[in-house]
Amino acid sequence: ASDALATAEKTLRAYALTFPEAYEEFPWGERAMKVAKKVFVFLSYDRDTGVLHVTTKLGESNDPALGLPFTSPTGYGLGKSGWVTAKFERGTKPPVDILCDWIYESYTLVAPKKLVAKLTA
Repeated sequence: ASDALATAEKTLRAYALTFPEAYEEFPWGERAMKVAKKVFVFLSYDRDTGVLHVTTKLGESNDPALGLPFTSPTGYGLGKSGWVTAKFERGTKPPVDILCDWIYESYTLVAPKKLVAKLTA
């Protein structure tokens, strides 16, 4: 089942990189998807511990997201500005559809308006 987490990470990474001008960097050893030098999703899958973390900035989905058993406000004070971290342990199957929705929402909150406009065009 750890394969489910590795597969989820690959799927989410590929999805995040479909957005206009999205690119990948590795600050602090974490996989970060960015647009216009701003992070819109952090992905980290630790093969040793078998834990996947997905961190996104959420607006209207923030409260419902935080009601789910696998989420918590992001540390380092980021939770106060809408960042949510989903954590999946080895043996669990992440809800990739929901996570993709969150990545989309995060992108629309972080990206410049002209790039967000390309999503709806």
